Amino acid sequence: MPRSKSRRGVVSRPAGKRPAQTGRKKTPAKKTPAAVAPVVAGKKGLNVLFVGSECATYAKSGGLGDVVAALPKALRRMGHDARIVIPLYRTIDRQRHGIVFDRSACVHMGGGEEQWVGVYSAKLDGEVPVWFVDCERFFGRGGIYDEPSGEYPDNAFRFALLSKAALQVCKDTGFVPDVMHAHDWPTALVPVFLKTWDRILSPLSNSASVLTIHNIGYQGKYHASAFPYIGVGYEHFTPNKFEDFGGINLLKAGVAFADMLTTVSPTHRSEILTPDGGMGLAPYLNARSGDLVGILNGADYEHWNPETDSYIAARYSAGDLGGKAKCKAELQRRLGLAVDPKIPLFGIVSRFAHQKGFGLLMEALPRALNSMVMQVAVLGMGDQGTEHFFHWLTAANPGRVGSYIGFSVELSHVIEAGSDFFLMPSLYEPCGLNQMYSMKYGTLPIVRAVGGLEDSVRNYNEWDGSGTGFKFQQPSGAALYDTMGWAVSTWFDRPQHIQRLRASAMAENFSWERAAREYVAVYEKAIANRKAG
Repeated sequence: MPRSKSRRGVVSRPAGKRPAQTGRKKTPAKKTPAAVAPVVAGKKGLNVLFVGSECATYAKSGGLGDVVAALPKALRRMGHDARIVIPLYRTIDRQRHGIVFDRSACVHMGGGEEQWVGVYSAKLDGEVPVWFVDCERFFGRGGIYDEPSGEYPDNAFRFALLSKAALQVCKDTGFVPDVMHAHDWPTALVPVFLKTWDRILSPLSNSASVLTIHNIGYQGKYHASAFPYIGVGYEHFTPNKFEDFGGINLLKAGVAFADMLTTVSPTHRSEILTPDGGMGLAPYLNARSGDLVGILNGADYEHWNPETDSYIAARYSAGDLGGKAKCKAELQRRLGLAVDPKIPLFGIVSRFAHQKGFGLLMEALPRALNSMVMQVAVLGMGDQGTEHFFHWLTAANPGRVGSYIGFSVELSHVIEAGSDFFLMPSLYEPCGLNQMYSMKYGTLPIVRAVGGLEDSVRNYNEWDGSGTGFKFQQPSGAALYDTMGWAVSTWFDRPQHIQRLRASAMAENFSWERAAREYVAVYEKAIANRKAG
């Protein structure tokens, strides 16, 4: 149930009142080049094991979970044997997902500690084999990384066990990966273990590793007391590997040991090599820049497609947008907004985190609602101050702002389909997925031109109506306000351009097939690096 309920009301702004057109920035259409050459057809399929802390459908807090679920599926359809290892969190419904017990496994950690775990299995979407590591001590909790009071203090231990257990599952089941693909700091120890514990005399001695950095703002920094549990020699407790101001940095260690590194968009690859964008890791990433590739994430159109979406009020396509009007009316009713097809509706679906630009939204939205004819639909949770802001904004603007503070898969689809514009003013955004979903639904993204947002959205050209959304550069509430005003003025003054923008946006193709081909090339280079090293 939502924690806040919006109130019905009537928009009081006169219909003819529109914002001034200021702060617009026109940029030419930009093509994102392929990060690496496509894989050569006819080659033998690879064995690839994904090790992640999240996987959509089972447990997810962000885009990492979408990637871990979607990329293996695309790889399997190309003829590769891709599988997944994740924790069996208490919140995962075993019966619903058909998760069954497979075996027990003994995982050897540092200090001579033996941790017995249960290994369960299922098939994601009936296609991708998934192994679940069951350890009540570490994963029998209500959250993935934290609880309302804060981050779990033993996360370094929890995810060290997961990383080591993934290797043990491979050895016990006889599945020998050509590549083990780790994701962010929680599984950054996988490359470390492959080159220490399993360096020689192991079935995995020739397995290569790839580490994908989804969000460099989270690096897995912990007290050095966790280092003995990891169980590698103190010769690795150095500033270029584990050591970080006296503590340990798991992502830094992964960067040092992985055979190849990727991040989730070409622009973000460039950003993390700078002092600001690298957030302390730029020197180490620059040292590995020849092995660092930026690959734009894909979108899972099996789950995000207005032609097949079972969550929305009416299905529609680029050729017949009649259903989108019905979806807008349903969203307006559902969140207590005035039901009026003529009012532009802005959607927000996001974690309430500083990175996502909510400081800019707090500055821009009250001013925009005071001066523009518009509505806002919000879904999200996280930072309590942001939650309180949307409680207040909803109460202060009955019939014009509707909010659901919480998480709802269904409502996220309803907002994507029913909105006219989608707000993503991120301070930094390695890739982003909602802008891709929005375009598929004919909902025009309004984004700050960073990371994957820069790579995936083509800015509106007011002269000919080309583009797929609206972009701004400066990380300020004023720039966001101006860009929202640009979108609203386009809605009222150039409706034919809105239709063209929608058609162009819905024609974009961010399928995982493209990204999967680029990842296969990265895997092959990782294998070559492993053999050479």
